[in-house]
Amino acid sequence: MGKDVEVAEQQGGGGGEFSAKDYHDPPPAPLIDFEELGKWSFYRAVIAEFIATLLFLYVTVLTVIGYKSQTDPNLNTDQCGGVGILGIAWAFGGMIFILVYCTAGISGGHINPAVTFGLFLGRKVSLIRALLYMVAQCLGAICGCGFVKAFQKSYYNRYGGGANELADGYNKGTGLGAEIIGTFVLVYTVFSATDPKRSARDSHVPVLAPLPIGFAVFMVHLATIPITGTGINPARSFGAAVIYNKEKAWDDQVLKFFHYTITFS
Repeated sequence: MGKDVEVAEQQGGGGGEFSAKDYHDPPPAPLIDFEELGKWSFYRAVIAEFIATLLFLYVTVLTVIGYKSQTDPNLNTDQCGGVGILGIAWAFGGMIFILVYCTAGISGGHINPAVTFGLFLGRKVSLIRALLYMVAQCLGAICGCGFVKAFQKSYYNRYGGGANELADGYNKGTGLGAEIIGTFVLVYTVFSATDPKRSARDSHVPVLAPLPIGFAVFMVHLATIPITGTGINPARSFGAAVIYNKEKAWDDQVLKFFHYTITFS
């Protein structure tokens, strides 16, 4: 394995004081690592992904439904009331920031099958870990939406269950393009924020990693909520579609499948 040498310059007054740090690229994760199956830390990580995705869907779907109920024209409500698209985007970005911060030391804080799959392609996680993470994330999303429906069934059914659907006036090509770019922004930010070379150079970077990831989610939601409802998280889209279980929500899952395929191909 080759060795890169990072030179960090401490900026001062007249002359620069330099210190060299040796950096070794971490070895790639094994494709299939059966030893993980015998470790409690592995199962703890899978459980963390399940719980984090459950909480993520519970809070964010409640936010979406709450906004729609507060601005329902049939109830003579204030159309400028509620949290608005800005508040919904903050809910998604803020929850990702919180949950990545809480679970980064346990599971890596993926909370998104697209992130997990991207890290697998980058040889950051093994195939076994990636598969079980994605299963846990999808199950957590289903349970999170299930809790919302169990607690507020009438509101859940009336206001679309937080399911992602292509908005009227947009064709599938527009939705596909928006989702491809949005998913790329998120995964690109994750790779940048968790770059081990940055960790070796700047000790504060691992602590700040959840912040840019949360902001990436926030910004992408601002741009794509009016188009597709934002489906950059397959577990979020799948869980809502399973519990809501309406034809249009399922039809638009095909669009999301194609955008994940194109993004990582």
